[in-house]
Amino acid sequence: METANELRKALGCFATGVAIITTSDEEFNPVGVTINSFTSLSLEPPLVMWGLSKRAPSLDAFKYRRLFEVNILSSEQEDLLKVFSTPSENKFLDVKWDMSEKGLPKIRGCIANFECVVHSIFPGGDHEIFVGNVIDYSYKDLKPLVLSKGRVISN
Repeated sequence: METANELRKALGCFATGVAIITTSDEEFNPVGVTINSFTSLSLEPPLVMWGLSKRAPSLDAFKYRRLFEVNILSSEQEDLLKVFSTPSENKFLDVKWDMSEKGLPKIRGCIANFECVVHSIFPGGDHEIFVGNVIDYSYKDLKPLVLSKGRVISN
């Protein structure tokens, strides 16, 4: 095996959807991060799984709240991919979203949204693996935003 960068390139050959995972901090300010590590884990009980870098500034908020929203991006939301993958003071400034009753930011226009309570958190190398129990969800008949080799695949 060459380097971590080469491994990243090889892993990037696997086409994947894009999601923004959101929560809120102790003051209920919205927090969000772009991920492409989301997957369904179980239907009974309804569990999903995703990973977050141990170096992510938002890690503490996700561990503190123990609730998160998975916002699966549609092909019309490519601009959000960059907004939420770049560190900034207020990623939600120009984003259309609503705060759920549980204090979770829900991004409008997504292909699917899943409201989850943390079931468990596991160490996974340089990431923390979050397993969430789905407590509510919605979906629409839209085209997904898909990535491969670090680029958006045209739909």
